[in-house]
Amino acid sequence: MTEGWIECIPNFSEGRRPEVIEGLREAIRGVPGVLVLDVHSDPDHNRSVITFAGPASAVAEAAFVAIAHAAKAIDLREHQGEHPRIGATDVVPFVPLSGSSLEACVALAHSLGERVGGELEIPVYFYEAAARRPDRVNLEDVRRGEFEGLLTSIASDPGRAPDCGPARLGPAGATVIGARLPLIAYNVYLTTSEVRIAKEIARAVRHSSGGLRFVKALGLDVNGRAQISMNLTDYTRTPLARVVELIRREAHRHGVDILRSELVGLVPEGAILDAAAWYLQLDGFEQAQVLEARLTAMREAPQPGDLGFLDRLAAGTPTPGGGSAAATAGAMAAALTAMVARLTIGKKKYATIEARMGVVLESAEGLRHRLVGLAQDDATAFEAVLRAMRLPKETAEEQASRDQALEAATLQAARIPLSVALAAADAAELAAEAVEIGNVNAITDAAAAVAMARAAFQAAAWNVRINARGLRDPEPAQQWEEALATADQRIEAAEGRSLAGLRARAEIA
Repeated sequence: MTEGWIECIPNFSEGRRPEVIEGLREAIRGVPGVLVLDVHSDPDHNRSVITFAGPASAVAEAAFVAIAHAAKAIDLREHQGEHPRIGATDVVPFVPLSGSSLEACVALAHSLGERVGGELEIPVYFYEAAARRPDRVNLEDVRRGEFEGLLTSIASDPGRAPDCGPARLGPAGATVIGARLPLIAYNVYLTTSEVRIAKEIARAVRHSSGGLRFVKALGLDVNGRAQISMNLTDYTRTPLARVVELIRREAHRHGVDILRSELVGLVPEGAILDAAAWYLQLDGFEQAQVLEARLTAMREAPQPGDLGFLDRLAAGTPTPGGGSAAATAGAMAAALTAMVARLTIGKKKYATIEARMGVVLESAEGLRHRLVGLAQDDATAFEAVLRAMRLPKETAEEQASRDQALEAATLQAARIPLSVALAAADAAELAAEAVEIGNVNAITDAAAAVAMARAAFQAAAWNVRINARGLRDPEPAQQWEEALATADQRIEAAEGRSLAGLRARAEIA
């Protein structure tokens, strides 16, 4: 089985010496199989964040090499910067990507921590999902007192004893290693130099002091400008736009405004699209409406026989699922019909039907490409349903907003398999015609296309009906049932034509 991919985003306590930052990047890039995705350095924070990804074993090796390099190049006894820190390599989070899981990241964190503590003799603390103690889940709790405070307490205070490695600090300090889901590191600068205002706004925004859930925030002085530095730990439940607007309102209370903002490292595409849809008031907006996203989806959508798609289908993830498989089966039906048409066109024996087979070929190819796109659309639609289900519902207003989003997402999740079912009926009719008049040497291929179209229809119809059950408004479901009944009749007729053609032309009962 293919090894799952993992993202790693180590934070290093160095943002001012380019040669050290480049050395860290090169150390990571030198590990085969690892892709360095981004390097972000901030001289005021005196901190660099390097984002890389790859198979689990390669990512673990790259993280170890980087920690070892940082231990030689960065001396925490001489370090100064605005950002809290306890180590040269301050924090190393692992994030699951395709084919991986949070549990795999936890195991990777523990394995790396034992190696760092043993081979490099650097104290290691585990946090977030990898935490071995409840008081170490939150990074800010582990890092409280920073390097200077930990110097005196690590050996004397049992509560500060590391999870791995020696209970003493060297020039490289300690390292915090963990596993978590994706977060957004996001900073907002205010039109003031008064850090007091930034601290008050940070207090209003962060969850631990009564603000928004899944938001961690600090007020800092960065190069003479008040900054709110944040980690958004679940943008699907506390969207970026909501955070920005709360900061804006709080800033206005103090007579200031937002000057600008910045991202540290990479951000999930969905977070930016959600913010754009909120500000533009694009109700019902879907990622598939973005031109580049649609092009990428069409290029990367599952192709019939694509073993990569089969691996993704077999993985323990909700998408792709039966809806994508149904669309792929329909695309296979159309592809088989196109093959039969091509085997017929240009043959003297079939010259009288060549023009008609040209139309069949064009129609089959159009259906094939449409169904390939629907395979990706189905996965995207179901992911939208999952996002809607994760929306907060603690207040009446949140519940109403969640219900509205879930209804819209479920409607789309039903409409796409309905399109697959209707396209499958078109594919069945084209395939039946290929059985009747196409190259007799490929007659069973055309008949197989009819059978694939029936499978695509049946699987898609089940998806339509299961999604229809989740709707509050029953009217669309009634219309869908009528459309499905008509499509079912068309496919049944195509199956009859196919069977008759097999009997008459190939003498297959």
